[in-house]
Amino acid sequence: MPTVYITTPPSAADEIAEALVEDRLAACVNQLSTTSTYRWEGEIHHDDEIVLLAKTTDEAYDALAERVLEVHPHDVPCIERFEETAVFESFAEWRAETVDGE
Repeated sequence: MPTVYITTPPSAADEIAEALVEDRLAACVNQLSTTSTYRWEGEIHHDDEIVLLAKTTDEAYDALAERVLEVHPHDVPCIERFEETAVFESFAEWRAETVDGE
């Protein structure tokens, strides 16, 4: 089961997180404040951002990534998939039921 790492401006974090949970593409989305330092169009930038950690399933990942692209304000959003090899079984069951179940 994957966890998806997404960075976003603080102003868009709640909207993205809620869309993913509302659409049942993620069982849960954690929000963590951070500062990102990156190069964009030849310049170094330092921006406050929110890291979203979206708990999803293999089956829902592609739709989740598409939904993030629809609502994310950046032209090139950070969307990275992390594969989990060890997950507490009851958490994995809850996530699968919440994302895929009705």
